[in-house]
Amino acid sequence: MTTDMNDYKIIKEGEAEILMHAKNEVFYNKAQVNNRDMSIAVLRTFISKRKEEHDAMLSKRIKGAHKVSENNSSESVMEEEVPQETPPEDPKSNGECKVEEEISPEEAEPFSTMEGSVKTTEECNTTEEQINLTEVKARKELKPPRVLEALSASGLRALRYAREVEGIGQVVALDNDTASVEACRRNIKFNGSVAVSKVESHLADARVYMLTHPKEFDMVDLDPYGSPSVFLDSAVQSVVDGGMLMCTATDMAVLCGGNGEVCYSKYGSYPLRGKYCHEMALRILLASIESHANRYKRYIVPVLSVQMDFYVRVFVRIYSSAGAMKNTPLKLSYVYQCTGCDSFHLQPIGRSISKNTSVRYLPGYGPVVPQACTDCGKKFNMGGPIWSAPIHDQEWIASMLADVKSMKASYPAYDRISAVLTTVSEELPDVPLFLSLHNLCATLKCTSPSAIMFRSAVINAGYRITGTHVNPLGLKSDAPMDVIWDIMRCWVKTHPVKAQAEDLPGSVILAKEPVLQANFTRAVASLSKAQAKKVARFLPNPERYWGPKLRAGRTITSKHVSILGEAAVNGVLNQEDNEESKSKKPKTEDGITS
Repeated sequence: MTTDMNDYKIIKEGEAEILMHAKNEVFYNKAQVNNRDMSIAVLRTFISKRKEEHDAMLSKRIKGAHKVSENNSSESVMEEEVPQETPPEDPKSNGECKVEEEISPEEAEPFSTMEGSVKTTEECNTTEEQINLTEVKARKELKPPRVLEALSASGLRALRYAREVEGIGQVVALDNDTASVEACRRNIKFNGSVAVSKVESHLADARVYMLTHPKEFDMVDLDPYGSPSVFLDSAVQSVVDGGMLMCTATDMAVLCGGNGEVCYSKYGSYPLRGKYCHEMALRILLASIESHANRYKRYIVPVLSVQMDFYVRVFVRIYSSAGAMKNTPLKLSYVYQCTGCDSFHLQPIGRSISKNTSVRYLPGYGPVVPQACTDCGKKFNMGGPIWSAPIHDQEWIASMLADVKSMKASYPAYDRISAVLTTVSEELPDVPLFLSLHNLCATLKCTSPSAIMFRSAVINAGYRITGTHVNPLGLKSDAPMDVIWDIMRCWVKTHPVKAQAEDLPGSVILAKEPVLQANFTRAVASLSKAQAKKVARFLPNPERYWGPKLRAGRTITSKHVSILGEAAVNGVLNQEDNEESKSKKPKTEDGITS
């Protein structure tokens, strides 16, 4: 390698090492170690699940082949029993399968009759069956999964996939920036023979490459700097049937309602600025991917959807089925958010009616809310559509959590991803969005009950309630909003609030008498298993200035202190000043630099 190592520093993550140039030429984000570790955990689980599904399909086909052979043999027996109206041309070969090769006189000695030189029908069928099963196994042999990293930059993610995931096949790393491709190829060589044999880097536009390679990759990884919206259409086409799409969105200001019109133009959904905005961002991204997949008679099945640090990350499997695609309206909903209190309601887009074996799809019933909120009398904002079906597969989460714990040393960010997966495993899968207990109390201007007391009241009322990985104070519950407000009214009766204006939302809510009498006696299920065992679920950032770094190629100035830290910025600026002073040394009378 013709590389001056003085210009680079070696960065090690997991089993991969990359050479990072002193200047900000190629994008590398240390904070994304959580993202990369989570992706490796999903990829390992995907490979094992893929093998299980393949073995199940193969055994099913072999059973089918057995049944076909049994039916054929029974039919041939029946034909032998039925008398022939017309005698066959060659009576000696009737019901028999001739041997292809001639038998020599020596081989024919043990046989005393003509029947020894031929096989019976039953023996012939058995041989053919064995040949067919061998052909099925050979033809359907599972190949190692091919992975596409559409936006590779330094290639660290692709290198970690190749070196750390057992059973992985070819990893294709793409980038449309020449400096990034050069850096990626340099890092591939730097990581040795395993990386060289498995990882290949190309200079290409990811959108064009994915469009020209339809259904070729078992896994496609999208992790752009910003919005993934421009890549989704081509990405859903390049994944094989049953393959995996992993997608990151870092434009959280857009997805969480900072620029609603921009979000609608990119994702086809309008966001709302509720306490649940980060989960809504996840569901907006899922709805957008489903929309792109539907255009090609495909649909998605989410296995894991998480909000971590400064981004959202979804892992979805993509299948092809024109029939199953019709269920999409049943998985999408609009959201009505009250402008006065914390109440929200979901409006499903579609519904279905089943009769015998047929299913009829119809538009959803509506409206689910009147023009004014029944709790506080204020108007509603409407957002969406969002994905309102489950966003996790709990079986996958359990497998991933077991794998992560068994390979603890393999994950640099073990503490964080195990905490996230633990919290995700406890979420209610069929409850979209969540409430904030502190927000409810802020509306009523009352002191807050403890989370355990509030959870107990909901459980004692006959409903389910859990936490959420998105927000430590968030609570997911299938209890309707009138039950939630009744519980809060009962709480305020024993913890009175100061007098306030009658037209405020809190005053209107408290003016009504509770229908439900809340029971705050501590319930057994008020603490999750992780909480009971005191397992950490929400960890602080490992260091200051933990977040998105500068886009590659941008000049570092004093305004980037909040992102990089004062020491880092000053170090870079001092280094640049020293380089400038060296290049501008005074000259002597002879014109020679002193």
